[in-house]
Amino acid sequence: QVQLVESGGEMVQPGGSLRLSCAASGSIARFNVMGWYRQAPGKQRELVALITRVGATNYADSVKGRFTISRDNAKNTLYLQMNSLKFEDTAVYYCNGDQGGPSLPKFWGQGTQVTVSS
Repeated sequence: QVQLVESGGEMVQPGGSLRLSCAASGSIARFNVMGWYRQAPGKQRELVALITRVGATNYADSVKGRFTISRDNAKNTLYLQMNSLKFEDTAVYYCNGDQGGPSLPKFWGQGTQVTVSS
């Protein structure tokens, strides 16, 4: 019964940086995997990055070398550091928590808008 709330999205210029946060109302240790997803206008929601409970990560090819996902279990917060932003990074970014069982619910935040524009 955890609520996830994203923040940090705003308008930035190409090449700029932004850090997104996902604050949980309870412990995020229960989530075996957490992730950031994004959905651009007219496109399907896509995976951006994943991180396991112990810190193993995986990234979409489009963001490798530019984005860094991290989690602070003590602060119950998931982060996405976004550097060298491009126009195509414009999207609503969503936080996800997966408890790791098919019969267990997954949790989503409401999203935060990131707009990369000159």
